[in-house]
Amino acid sequence: QVQLVESGGGSVQSGGSLRLTCTTSGFTDSSYCMAWFRQAPGKERLGVAYIDYYGSLRYTNSVKGRFTISLDNAKNTLYLQMASLKYEDTAMYYCAAEPGRACPYAPSLFNYWGQGTQVTVSS
Repeated sequence: QVQLVESGGGSVQSGGSLRLTCTTSGFTDSSYCMAWFRQAPGKERLGVAYIDYYGSLRYTNSVKGRFTISLDNAKNTLYLQMASLKYEDTAMYYCAAEPGRACPYAPSLFNYWGQGTQVTVSS
């Protein structure tokens, strides 16, 4: 059974940095899309960054140049390095996985989710 566990969230001042970690287990092969989503209170869950089986990366426009998604296959761990954080980055961040070599982008198309880790950026 696939399990995803996020860590690394916290409170930081605007302009600061955080690195989120998603530890994974239960994958039967490497053909997965991995992604980070975030959800602010009262708002819908939105995709932040994606990495597919081929290593192709995709970011939502608001985080391009500031966030970096990476995957360490040897450690079965997904990362999200976040820099130059802004108040509007405040949200619960979720790690997600979906079998397949390409990435779907809608959260409804992902079957596996972590419990989330809170990121709070003060202005």
